[in-house]
Amino acid sequence: MRPHPICLTRNLAALALLAATVLPSQAADGTPEPVVSPQVDRRDVKLPKFPSTDFEVGLYGGVYSAQNFGSSAAGGVRLAYHITEDFFVELAAGQTKVSDEAFRRILPGGIFTGNTETLVYSNFNVGMNVLPGEVFFGRNYAMPSQVFVLVGGGTTRFNGQRMQTFDLGVGVKVYLADRWAVRVDMRDNIYTLDLLGKRDMTQNVELNAGLSFLF
Repeated sequence: MRPHPICLTRNLAALALLAATVLPSQAADGTPEPVVSPQVDRRDVKLPKFPSTDFEVGLYGGVYSAQNFGSSAAGGVRLAYHITEDFFVELAAGQTKVSDEAFRRILPGGIFTGNTETLVYSNFNVGMNVLPGEVFFGRNYAMPSQVFVLVGGGTTRFNGQRMQTFDLGVGVKVYLADRWAVRVDMRDNIYTLDLLGKRDMTQNVELNAGLSFLF
């Protein structure tokens, strides 16, 4: 049975319309032209400049416990460079006043020429951030925090002696803002000290807190 001429004409027209809609047209050189040609003007996008916080400088104060001499107030400065998010290097220097009051109760005149002697130390440390987290103040307010460990060495000058020092420690840093942070450190400064003609290895624990500025 032959199809009706009118139906055949309608079918051919529908196929032509479908082909024109689905298949892209071609230009004179034979390349296909896109079905939709959006007219979008390109614009220059300026990337935001985030502030660098690789360097850290700060002041600190606390307590220095010199073995055999008791505890006394201490203070100093620190400068750090953050190599990556996990590792940093730090240079710290501080001093304290050490008293020989305990020895004066036993030895007439004590050990020092005066009642106190200045102890000065400087250390270069390598640090690693180990426990990033947050410190909560109430239910609705929290500040970023970072627990870190330190290991390094330096020198200690005390009672006319200059000793090589090995130190290790742990601390926590709480960020108050993008550039400000509060630090609490505890370190053990290990060195040999010639006391009363005998060299002994001493462990001198330091606990300090301070404010740091990052830039």
